[in-house]
Amino acid sequence: MAFKINIGTKEGKTYKLEVESPELVGKSVGEIIKGKEISPDFEGYEFQVTGASDKSGFPALEKVEGFTLKKVLFGYGKGMHKRAKREGKRKQSNAKPDGLRLRKTVHGKTISEKIIQINLKLTREGSKKLGEIFPAGEKKE
Repeated sequence: MAFKINIGTKEGKTYKLEVESPELVGKSVGEIIKGKEISPDFEGYEFQVTGASDKSGFPALEKVEGFTLKKVLFGYGKGMHKRAKREGKRKQSNAKPDGLRLRKTVHGKTISEKIIQINLKLTREGSKKLGEIFPAGEKKE
């Protein structure tokens, strides 16, 4: 199973790559992984898994254990940014709405075969720079 991997750096640049890596199955959101588990080009790198989404587009949530789909009740904050119906299209106040909750379907935090996209954050850089590994305008396979 091929994963679409997005690597984010501190400078705000995102590098995208598509790789088939069975070592990533079983890892979870928030976990730190070694670069050579993804590809031998990333020797000496360390990445933190910040998020993922499955083939249907459901995001992986750090609070949900396992690798199945679950319905979670969200309050205002991470995962839910709706306004109360009484406010309409125009925002009338900056305060978060009282009592507004929403039940959403999310994926568990463990990476499985159903996951398509994985988001990574660069925590430690290796000997080669990412600019050398990913030449400008050319996609790495």
